[in-house]
Amino acid sequence: MNLLTTIIIITSALSIILALISFWLSQMTPDHEKLSPYECGFDPIGTARLPFSLRFFLVAILFLLFDLEIALLLPLPWGDQLMSPLLTFFWASTVLIVLTLGLIYEWIQGGLEWAE
Repeated sequence: MNLLTTIIIITSALSIILALISFWLSQMTPDHEKLSPYECGFDPIGTARLPFSLRFFLVAILFLLFDLEIALLLPLPWGDQLMSPLLTFFWASTVLIVLTLGLIYEWIQGGLEWAE
C-alpha cells in the first residue's frame, strides 16, 4: 500500500467515525425557537414591514466605507520597498486626508449623532 492510499483510508474512516459519533451523541430537543424559520430575533408572525432606523443604516454604511478605505492602507508597509517610497507616502497621506475630511464632514452634518 502506498502512502496516498493509506492517508485516504485513514481520513475517510476518521470522518465516518466522527460523523456517526456526533449523530448518536447529539441531544435533539426541538422547541419553538429552534423550529422557527427566523433566528434573527424578529417576530416571525408579525409584519415584515417594520420601521428601520435610518441612523443605524447610515452608521453601518459609514463603517463599511471607512473600513474599505482603511483596507487600501494595508499594503503600505511593503510600499517602502518600491523605487520611490515618497510616492507611496504621498498616496497614503492622500487617502488619510480624504478619510479625515469625510469624517469631519459627516460629523458637522450630524451623520454620527444617534439622538437629535
